[in-house]
Amino acid sequence: QVQLVESGGGLVQAGGSLRLSCAASGSIFEVVARRWYRQAPGKQRELVAEITNDGSTNYKDSVKGRFTISRDSAKNTVYLQMNSLKPEDTAVYYCNLWGRNNPLFARRDYWGQGTQVTVSS
Repeated sequence: QVQLVESGGGLVQAGGSLRLSCAASGSIFEVVARRWYRQAPGKQRELVAEITNDGSTNYKDSVKGRFTISRDSAKNTVYLQMNSLKPEDTAVYYCNLWGRNNPLFARRDYWGQGTQVTVSS
């Protein structure tokens, strides 16, 4: 199985910064992409940022220029550096891995437990 453990959430004032980490462990055969999603109260979960196997990155429009996704392949860890945070960034942030742990199995989503980010105005 694949386990994802997030850390780094917390409470910060508007304009501040936070860095989220997501460490993957277990049997990982293939990683297609690592992603960060978020879900605010009463809203659907949305994709915030992703980094693909070839290193390409994509961002939600509202976080472009403020958030940066990166990875340390040796540590199987992905990061989300969040700068110039706004109250509307408040949400539970979830780490995601799209891939598979066995060549005989289909690719699937793996999820972390989520970490709360609260931005006060």
